[in-house]
Amino acid sequence: MTMKRIIIGCWLALLACLVFFPVRYVLVEPGKIDRAYNKVVPIQSNITAQAKDIQATLNVADMHADSLLWKRDLLERSNIGHVDLPRLIEGHYALQVFSSVTKSPEGQNYESNSAESFDVQTLTSILYLQPIRTWRSGLERSLWHAEKLHSFASKSDGKLRIIRTPQDIERLILDRQGGSLVVGGMLSVEGLHNLEGKLGNLDVLYAAGFRMAGLTHFFDNEVAGSMHGVNKGGLTPLGRKVVRRMETLGMVVDVAHASHATVADVLALATRPVVSSHGGVQAICKANRNLSDDEIRGIAKTGGVIGIGFWEGAICSTKPKDVARAIAYVRDLVGIDHVGLGSDFDGATTTAFDASQIASITQALLDVAYQATTSKRS
Repeated sequence: MTMKRIIIGCWLALLACLVFFPVRYVLVEPGKIDRAYNKVVPIQSNITAQAKDIQATLNVADMHADSLLWKRDLLERSNIGHVDLPRLIEGHYALQVFSSVTKSPEGQNYESNSAESFDVQTLTSILYLQPIRTWRSGLERSLWHAEKLHSFASKSDGKLRIIRTPQDIERLILDRQGGSLVVGGMLSVEGLHNLEGKLGNLDVLYAAGFRMAGLTHFFDNEVAGSMHGVNKGGLTPLGRKVVRRMETLGMVVDVAHASHATVADVLALATRPVVSSHGGVQAICKANRNLSDDEIRGIAKTGGVIGIGFWEGAICSTKPKDVARAIAYVRDLVGIDHVGLGSDFDGATTTAFDASQIASITQALLDVAYQATTSKRS
């Protein structure tokens, strides 16, 4: 194909956007979208010297952030959104899982979304001037996100490392213990609709560095039913093959956003740890996407982890104390080994703090522990 044809094709595609896509999307500058959807609305919080001292000793791990979705240099500190390398270092992060979001139905909500709805990410890929191959393919969008993270790592002077193996984690922790300010980045997928119905594409994602995958996002797909889909069914025959192949490859199965039927099917099938990367628990916040006690116990039985989110849909507020309450609830139900952080930073969420201010959670956990001790004494 000649350069002239490529240029003509690009202009025709742009014209198609202007004609067929909603005007309200086309007229918005990309940076404004990021700023509008990823907000920090601070809540007054007094971080004590004790909390700061504890934070300085931690290797923080967060199981879910959508930062690769946006047109932002993650090596530079930004006043937009929640995550970049300087803020991760300031928050004493050892590991950030970066998710690849490839499809978002227009008007998406927690109750019911059709996979046939207008896909906002199609327009985003064009507005952000991503490679043309990403304009119509969820798989290519994920591969582009992987390329972005690898590029950031290569330009980070060793401060950001791609995590692919358990040995990478061990080496990372040893280097941090030796004083290195290094952060691990691991790739995940938010919804395996990006397999485009082909089991073999899972191996393509694995080869690109993906080590975790959520089966569904906000709609049912060829793999499984979503908690926010129309039918909300369980694993499909392809989905069962996908879970088995993920376990063979060593990819972590993530049931965040999955329907109750899908969670049950996965837990019945799993032979390796299953996670819920970001969300909450029904006992603290009765949003439909949050886990029941039986689901929490089921995930823990596999050896898995529940990541507690920081936004209203996960904890029914944005208060650090409610994050701490949810963490404490899972700890008391199944043990501390089965609960962690799943912020959903940069996931079109509003939170009370960003990655640099994660000591707010440490302080809240201290406060919850103090209140529990005081209650027992009284």
